[in-house]
Amino acid sequence: MNDPTINNRINQTLDVIIIGAGFSGLGMAIQLQQANINNIAILERDKEVGGCWRDNQYPGAACDIPSNLYSFSFAPNPNWSRAYSSSHEILNYIKSLVSDFALQRYIRFNTNVNDITFDDNTGLWIIKTDTKKIGSSETLKARSVVIASGPLANCSFPNIPGLEEYKGHKIHSARWDHEVDFSDKKVALVGTGASAVQIIPELVQTAKHLTVFQRTPAWVLPRLDAETPPWISTLFRKIPGTQKLTRQALFALHEVGALGLIWNSPLTSIMQRVALKHLQHQVKDSWMQRQLTPNFRIGCKRVLMSSEYYPALQQPNCKLITWPIAKMSEKGIRCVEGIEHQFDCIVFATGFDIGTQTAPFSVKGVGGRDLGEDWKRGAQAYKSINVSGYPNLFLTFGPNSGPGHNSALVYVESQLHYAVQGIQRILNEGLARLDVRERAQEKYNIQIQKRLTKTNWNSGCKSWYLTKDGFNATMFPGFATQYSAQMRQFEDKDYLRVSV
Repeated sequence: MNDPTINNRINQTLDVIIIGAGFSGLGMAIQLQQANINNIAILERDKEVGGCWRDNQYPGAACDIPSNLYSFSFAPNPNWSRAYSSSHEILNYIKSLVSDFALQRYIRFNTNVNDITFDDNTGLWIIKTDTKKIGSSETLKARSVVIASGPLANCSFPNIPGLEEYKGHKIHSARWDHEVDFSDKKVALVGTGASAVQIIPELVQTAKHLTVFQRTPAWVLPRLDAETPPWISTLFRKIPGTQKLTRQALFALHEVGALGLIWNSPLTSIMQRVALKHLQHQVKDSWMQRQLTPNFRIGCKRVLMSSEYYPALQQPNCKLITWPIAKMSEKGIRCVEGIEHQFDCIVFATGFDIGTQTAPFSVKGVGGRDLGEDWKRGAQAYKSINVSGYPNLFLTFGPNSGPGHNSALVYVESQLHYAVQGIQRILNEGLARLDVRERAQEKYNIQIQKRLTKTNWNSGCKSWYLTKDGFNATMFPGFATQYSAQMRQFEDKDYLRVSV
């Protein structure tokens, strides 16, 4: 429940408003709390915490980063049940952050942010919200704002002609309908990305028949998952240092992977051969092997982790179709070869409206400038966290902070640490504006885009990392170690300061 003292105080000017109660929003609150900054609020549009892990509860949902690495270093969990935990277990971990760090008093649920505007005269952010539960709207004020809504907050159906004509049941992977019984249904699944390779092995066990529509095959590496032996959990609880060493070892192993996934190196060829051997070992049919073999360099698109995907595609009640989809009809899907496939239900595992390629809601900065307009030609920020012309505003998972090889939470922790340093300056020095200099932002992004040209992401394939014109506003072209190093120290010389 919400703390009434916070609800009474929220109409006053807050020091910090955090938008989103997922991993990064809650982590931000914890770090602010530990820095003795408590005049804060977390605005969450849903009725509970969790972000994308609350939304993505489809069958088989799990993380493809080991749990001991995909968690906060300042909140270790010794009780992970598996090497790669399920979405449900990760959501429980996120909920435990709320109770362990007493964050309930900061959170306002069912509160949707419509727009935020910087007031040039007062140096405050004006946040307009509506409360879904009671249908009311509210205007809030804060000295600083942290946008922690995440890049995968909003799912999207694909732009397929005739999408609305289909009369059967449509499900998006990020909005799963748990009431549907698939046992007597002919089901289609559109997409073969990270969510799809987890859903398919589950659906093939329950659906009467499953047809998978593949647009582009992906590189798939085996996922070496296993239950955690009880003695490991006991060891981690009794000697916490052993879990810290495990995390460091996992981090180092994934850092090495950057050499093969981010840049074209001898390790790239090795990883590609491992993926091919994995395919050939699990799929014996030569024609299906050809259908499932990518024609682009490994790392160019997101690499998938699964040991169950290929076997599932070969089950008697599963069929793989690689013909492009032409349109949808009242009863199903019609491919370009002219055949109409009819289904009782269609599952779309087709992705999200990526938050680093557009503003998540209306954001107006100095002089009324609009973040959505500023980002139309490609989102840019300074160190992914600040945008010139938008003082006292901090982003998590901002432009060019995406990892291609390591835990996203390593990057997030660095962002939280940096944001706290900036917010401390605003509060301690009585600043109306702490605004990154335009030249510093421009210089930083010139270097980032130059480095990106030498990565596998820009080697020719189409992916959600890139905008339609090929601009990469998503990924960081380097090691997680490099990203963390650049966020360690707040660069005062790169910021304009204006006192109240």
